[in-house]
Amino acid sequence: MTDELRPPPIVFPGQTGPESAYRTAFDLLERRAPKEALELLEPALEQEPENAGLRSLRAWAYLMRAQLQKAETELTWLVEHDPSDDWSRHALGRSLERQSRYTEALPHLRLAAAMTGDPDHWLSVFRVEQLLNPPE
Repeated sequence: MTDELRPPPIVFPGQTGPESAYRTAFDLLERRAPKEALELLEPALEQEPENAGLRSLRAWAYLMRAQLQKAETELTWLVEHDPSDDWSRHALGRSLERQSRYTEALPHLRLAAAMTGDPDHWLSVFRVEQLLNPPE
């Protein structure tokens, strides 16, 4: 087995637009290759800076690389532009939690959990609540 990253299985020759960057970057992120995904996303975002899909992928890549302040900036923009985006809201809460900013994280985590009912989202809420109010 080689450590070399292989090209994604879906590459459309001659397509260099943001839609192609989205598909390829998504595939790279699923393969845990955030650096390579960011290299594709940056030029696409220069063409379409308001593209929420591309910005979501960039936030995901930043989270994978533990570039938490950059992720926070992207996710804050996404939540401001679409308050009903439960993935962005939960990811923003997790980014803040990973920066030990529990008080700021909790409202985002609670809202995402209420929006989705996802047990993993509720576990994030309970974890942060315990960090804010440890049992004595």
